[in-house]
Amino acid sequence: MTRQPLQNPAPIGGFSPPQINSLEDTGLSPLWLQDLVLKVLYFRGYLTGFKIAEEITLPFAGVTDQLLTTLKQEKFIEVRSSQGGLGEGAYTYGITGAGIIRAREAMERSQYAGPAPVPFAVYNEAIRRQKSGRLSVTTRTMRQILSQMVISESTFQRLGPALNSGSSIFMYGPPGNGKTSIARAFGNLVLSQSMYIPYALYLDGQVIKVYDAVSHSVAPDNESANGTPATGNLRSNTRRDPRWIKIRRPFIVVGGELTLEGLDLVFDDTTKFYEAPFQVKANGGILLIDDFGRQQVRPRDLLNRWIVPLENRVDYLRLHTGRKVEVPFDVLIVFSTNLPPKDLVDEAFLRRLRHKVEIGDPSFEEYREIFKRVAQDKRVEYNDQGLAYLLQEWYIKRNRKLRASHPRDLLDQILDISSYLAIPATMSREMIDHAGKAYFVDI
Repeated sequence: MTRQPLQNPAPIGGFSPPQINSLEDTGLSPLWLQDLVLKVLYFRGYLTGFKIAEEITLPFAGVTDQLLTTLKQEKFIEVRSSQGGLGEGAYTYGITGAGIIRAREAMERSQYAGPAPVPFAVYNEAIRRQKSGRLSVTTRTMRQILSQMVISESTFQRLGPALNSGSSIFMYGPPGNGKTSIARAFGNLVLSQSMYIPYALYLDGQVIKVYDAVSHSVAPDNESANGTPATGNLRSNTRRDPRWIKIRRPFIVVGGELTLEGLDLVFDDTTKFYEAPFQVKANGGILLIDDFGRQQVRPRDLLNRWIVPLENRVDYLRLHTGRKVEVPFDVLIVFSTNLPPKDLVDEAFLRRLRHKVEIGDPSFEEYREIFKRVAQDKRVEYNDQGLAYLLQEWYIKRNRKLRASHPRDLLDQILDISSYLAIPATMSREMIDHAGKAYFVDI
């Protein structure tokens, strides 16, 4: 099998999918591709040549047409109808009895019938090339992406270098102070950039699905790496390998559902192909492990799984055959937890995490600023006297901690109460007491 060359570098981290002009350019066995066509016809029924090329994401001229010609000659498919003058791509093809037998034999090995995969080695090289496409943030950029949040200056100045590291961030602190919101703001910045990923990978006869419509957001094909319209030679090459799709750099969130098994190749015994794990789908972007410590697996076991990837920037995945393969680990891992670090990790592991950032409770002044912003956004009449009453009666007297999420939740309570009583939403003492009784619970 000939390895597909990487060529035609473009500004997206120095990588652009190369042209596909022949079967040899795919890096895949013609016999394997023939089986793929037969499985597509087996599942989809009658299709035109152009539709078959679209289903397997390969050019018709010089590639799919060659596969169809061979399959016709060997009596595995037949032309069911043709439209004169429109060429072979407009012919409608159907699978024969011999083709059905071969398709079923192929499905015993794998039922995958979708976009043709990209050789695993080509994917690894593409991810390494696109690593340089990341943008570095400055203080100005950070103030823009966090403009909707009220954060202490000391915390703010620690977040920028952490994001630029592209390595790992451990954010900890009490619940409700914006850890997840900060991570999502990072994600919005990442989503402004684009990169290429393949629909699927080919390794030792096995298929690994990478593109996930839930996890990945498609980017316009005429957009440059930094999210601006491409000009001149930045415009997409219409002949580029269609097995690759341009996406926004990923921002993937996992929570309590994360398990050790979910960090390795997931093999489906029924369909007989793999689903890429979270960190592979997140390559080139951010993986947020939210509510860390609440997973079904022990935190220590989960963290031990990250030691090699975090230190060496490579990960190792295992096929069900037992073979291990190396894959680039170009992911910014963000651990976000409400639990005390001492209850989760030891000092040795914390040293391996590049940046540790505590997101603490807001000060009284920060709480006031948050309350003013949220009141304006929710169109609740703000006044300092009402806030002073709230702080004195519901926080200071009760020895209650301030939380950055409280203003939003309390003002929602006021809106609910005012709507029910058909009176204006204000920060009167009565409204504040109603909201406090409905919202706070002494534990």
